[in-house]
Amino acid sequence: MRQVLPGVLFRHDPLVEPLPLVFDSPHSGTVYPDDFRFTAPDYVVRTAEDTHVDELYGTAPHHGATLIGALFPRAYIDANRDLADLDATLIDGDWPEPLSPGEKTRFGLGLIWRLAKPDTPMYDRKLSVAEVQQRIERYWRPYHATLDQALDLLHARFGQVWHINCHSMKSIGNKMAPDAGKKRPDFVLGDRDGTSCGGEFTAVVAEALKAMGYSVAINDPYKGVELVRKHGRPGERRHSLQIELNRARYMSERTQEKSEGFDRMATDLARLVEVVADFVRGRIA
Repeated sequence: MRQVLPGVLFRHDPLVEPLPLVFDSPHSGTVYPDDFRFTAPDYVVRTAEDTHVDELYGTAPHHGATLIGALFPRAYIDANRDLADLDATLIDGDWPEPLSPGEKTRFGLGLIWRLAKPDTPMYDRKLSVAEVQQRIERYWRPYHATLDQALDLLHARFGQVWHINCHSMKSIGNKMAPDAGKKRPDFVLGDRDGTSCGGEFTAVVAEALKAMGYSVAINDPYKGVELVRKHGRPGERRHSLQIELNRARYMSERTQEKSEGFDRMATDLARLVEVVADFVRGRIA
């Protein structure tokens, strides 16, 4: 069954016997709120999207997994950031909560993006405290609550749970990335240096992708950010892995339109979902 909170998120529950397996796509949203009021060019802002990623993993419910995706754009508010990872220079007034800006904020990519691309501000104004709080309450919190609930209920039922956090990445790092100017592999898996999931889980995903002919890197340049950090606690049998997919393999990076490679990628990721589901099924038997 597919449940939708309009403009915010969708949740697609398993269509077969449920497994303790959740896929989420926090950055594939394309429903732009009227109050966004960015001034950067539209085509630049859209490059922040992990466009079509939710569709690429769309077979997950057919294999017993839960699929959750954001409908709002990450440039509006980023569901893969901690609430304290906020750039105070964007705020008109004093922010009432403690702040702890990290590397993403320094690159202009915190909870609320300051830059649309290097040297291109997202806004020509500061945002009011009330404006940012509204984004948190209407978008960030419901997304986190939905993912939290899905993972917690499955963990309570099965005593363990696996989570794949789904993303796409530019084919070459820009100045807002730790690998500026470098060509990227087909996939980057992030397990926060082995702290967010068991090594066997990372290996199963990596080997499945390599067997399909893809190049795979692990924790370079992306280790996993807030959602993987928050939910990955392998000591509690909670395993969380981030997957970054090279956009050039399935779409035009200029227009976000699907390319000739989309169908093959969708087929291969459907195979990956099946491999992961079989892995999880074997662990709960």
